[in-house]
Amino acid sequence: MAISRFKKILIANRGEIAVRVIRACRELGILSVAIYPSPDRTSLHVRMADEAYCLGEDPMGYLNTEKIVESAVKSNTCAIHPGYGFLSENPEFAQVCEQAGIVFIGPKPSSIEKMGHKIVARKLMHKSGVPIVPGSTEPLQSAEQIQKLAREIGFPLLLKPAEGGGGKGMVLVREESELQQAFQSSRRISKSAFGSDLVYAEKYVEQPRHVEVQILADSFGKTIHLFERECSVQRRHQKIIEETPSVFLNEQQREDICLKAVKAAVAIDYIGAGTVEFIIDKKHNFYFMEMNTRLQVEHPITEWVTGVDIVKEQIRIAQGEKLLLDQNSLSQKGHSLECRIYAEDAENNFMPSPGRIHHLEMAQGPFIRVDSAIYEGYTVPQFYDPLIAKLSVWSYNRSAAISKMISSLNEFKIFGIKTTERFLIDLLNNNDFKEGRYDTHLVENHLKKNGFLKKMTEDEITCALIASGICAYESRHRSLQDKFFNTDASSWKGVSRRESLRNSYDI
Repeated sequence: MAISRFKKILIANRGEIAVRVIRACRELGILSVAIYPSPDRTSLHVRMADEAYCLGEDPMGYLNTEKIVESAVKSNTCAIHPGYGFLSENPEFAQVCEQAGIVFIGPKPSSIEKMGHKIVARKLMHKSGVPIVPGSTEPLQSAEQIQKLAREIGFPLLLKPAEGGGGKGMVLVREESELQQAFQSSRRISKSAFGSDLVYAEKYVEQPRHVEVQILADSFGKTIHLFERECSVQRRHQKIIEETPSVFLNEQQREDICLKAVKAAVAIDYIGAGTVEFIIDKKHNFYFMEMNTRLQVEHPITEWVTGVDIVKEQIRIAQGEKLLLDQNSLSQKGHSLECRIYAEDAENNFMPSPGRIHHLEMAQGPFIRVDSAIYEGYTVPQFYDPLIAKLSVWSYNRSAAISKMISSLNEFKIFGIKTTERFLIDLLNNNDFKEGRYDTHLVENHLKKNGFLKKMTEDEITCALIASGICAYESRHRSLQDKFFNTDASSWKGVSRRESLRNSYDI
């Protein structure tokens, strides 16, 4: 495969991941192109990119394949980076890019398709010698079929959509009397969320750990791993704290699970960056769960402990370059944690909290990293996932990393919206987490025992109100947002690194 150096990359995404890719492009000397629907025109990725194209009024324009490819063609873009979410695991989008002569920075459409269908993926993994959770390898057509399966592997069972993810449509069945209702419920949710009512069943793993392995593969047949990440701290099946290395694995288990991840990637002829996810039972047996055929939200912690820039490697691989990284020379150094900060009200059942940020102070210091696209004066929109920042830290051991993370979260000051830093501090101080004896039920158990985040004291509320008032006053007089963003495209002058390019486009 001949090497074709990219001159320009369009980022088919928004928020912090778009900013992350833009920064990687800058370091590689590649121009970046942003896309955005009108409601998202004040996003940081739009401001940072070398060019920006409007997708129209629909807030979900990030799913409009036709307009995205049209923007890529208009801007003479060589390649498209999909980030995560949106169209990143859509084989049809990857195929459309290919047909338009644009490189999709990710795996081949066929690899995405194989891993996107959970039953097909289970069959492939089983055939390739990668352990899977005991259960069905064909879609289930009736509750009677599940009943027969239950006699073979026992209860509890977990019903799962064949073409889903993110926990949607998963239904736990603990006894036979629940089968019929659970089957109908899982099919209904699956049809609504994923357009298919195909479901399968597998043995429910009690007290599970969720561990994933980062892999990189080039187009010359070389596949390596960048070790594992522990992702068991979850709420509603969504990760909120990740760490690496996992405290649950010994060195032999770590080597075994990582080699199985490489085997999984090779089995589907994978190219690019991807993540193989495993579930581990309390006896340390691990099973393939799924593969994310894209960049993961939590990739920064792997970058901390390995020193590898995963986004740059993605781009180099997509350009047709060979992986220069050698498996034997890679190792995990120290310990890293990531906390996902959401615009949510932890005192009110984690309700989303969109709105204007009146004042913002982010954590700073040695071995502290903030991946974010928010700024003072920015209005967090209601249309998208409420993740507003990823805070990651590195230290020489786990205990020191936890202390650094708590200190860093305490440094975060966001006024104008509700955010989850205090809840994350509560979790980090949980004894089960500190001692590393937690599983995917940690948050659920923590909430049962402690309730939702404790209400602020009267003194804390008074201080917060005074600080917020001062910040709002200063913000009005500085008028930061008006300075950088208004309806006149000429106002972008002086902001862009290449203003002459910007003024030529509809922004």
